[in-house]
Amino acid sequence: MSSDAVEIRGPKDVVALVNAGVGKGPSFWVLLIALGGILTDAYDLISFGIGVPQVTSEFHLSPGQVATISASLSFGAIFGAWFGGYFIDKIGRLRMFMLDLVFFVVSAIGAGLSPTPLWLFVFRFLMGIGIGLDYPVALSFVAEYSALRSKAVNVAAWITVSSSCYVGFYLLVVLPLYLIGTGPNLWRWAIALGALPAAIVLVLRYIHMRESPMWAAIQGDLQEAARILEKSYGVRNVSVVASPRPAPSYSIKDFGRIFSKQYLKRTILVSIVCPLQSMLFFAVVFYLPTISLLIFGKDFINAILGSAFFNSFGIIGGIFAAYALPRLGLRRLLLYTLSILVVVLVVLGTLNPSLPTFVAAGLLGLFIAAFQGGAGQGGMTMATLSYPTSIRGAGTGWAQGILRCGSLLGFYFFPLVLAAVGLGKTLLILAIVPLIMLVSVLFINWDPVGRDIDAEDFNLPGEVA
Repeated sequence: MSSDAVEIRGPKDVVALVNAGVGKGPSFWVLLIALGGILTDAYDLISFGIGVPQVTSEFHLSPGQVATISASLSFGAIFGAWFGGYFIDKIGRLRMFMLDLVFFVVSAIGAGLSPTPLWLFVFRFLMGIGIGLDYPVALSFVAEYSALRSKAVNVAAWITVSSSCYVGFYLLVVLPLYLIGTGPNLWRWAIALGALPAAIVLVLRYIHMRESPMWAAIQGDLQEAARILEKSYGVRNVSVVASPRPAPSYSIKDFGRIFSKQYLKRTILVSIVCPLQSMLFFAVVFYLPTISLLIFGKDFINAILGSAFFNSFGIIGGIFAAYALPRLGLRRLLLYTLSILVVVLVVLGTLNPSLPTFVAAGLLGLFIAAFQGGAGQGGMTMATLSYPTSIRGAGTGWAQGILRCGSLLGFYFFPLVLAAVGLGKTLLILAIVPLIMLVSVLFINWDPVGRDIDAEDFNLPGEVA
């Protein structure tokens, strides 16, 4: 498509231009900045995950209290995601982008300075609100800035960003803090320093980011959509040859469209996959420092290096997903990776602790690679790609909220069950989770990859379930 002269006669022209890959396309750095809030989320998970033993010791917490403080982030994220999903569609992507990072900066500093468990709970709750807001808006923005051919890969890139952050933060932040002798205050330093990357991302978003061209067009602001195409995509000579139309009113009924007959099957699948994948994440990945101590020994440095080692497999899984998604589609990728998770958990749960250390470590690495390469990112990727622009915020907000409901189960499940029955039986019980996901994906036949979902906003011909 030539970018020398482009006419826009209505919103569907803007959507078609973006999906066709008009001009030079969005900058890689713009997409990376959009995913910057995920960096902050990853940092918080790492800093608090590594600090759980120290927090427990300092405040003399019971397993239930540890689970409650850990879960405080998820309580906030549910609130942020469900309310944010509504406002993402109502007021736009860019405004919500700026708001959520303010929560990150304030809450990171407050959590690091918390004098009591109650204050730690409060500030992590605020952090959760920011995270709940950020995931839906970030993934919606990436989907609406990307051409159809690269949409799935760009959206799924959040998992590679996340895994890379896990490894980088363990080695570049947590390990140096440990080596310089922060001692029992390591968790405070690690959590409070999370305000720094959040502030950097906030400034970069303010300088470099613009509104989603698709959302602007849907709102009737074709002139703004044209300006975005010129500045962000390098399209020259864009002319709007349509009369301005008022922005559509948006109500809670529009949020409810994700439960309409047209979208119900997709929403049901998302509502099964998201909470169960999150339960797995927060039962295993979040507690990797604790699992590393059980596998490699009680020296605290094993928690740091072991967690970095295991999360490096997540980077491999994310890279594999980028290669496999366009070729396999999301549904088949989920079926393959979920099958791996079931087998690994059954083997680890059955043979632990008789397995040699290197075998147990290898199997756990395979689990992380399969999880981050498919099962762990499938729910949010599916939600982002399954709804058109007008309700994408609602769909991703719903998915993120129900995902965090699953994380509550994971937060409470692992420490309490681990204390009761040990690591082996805990992992064996967990195998039920990917098995349920596997059966659900097998029987609900839906794959959004390669489908022009945005066409559904204009009743265009398309593959609609």
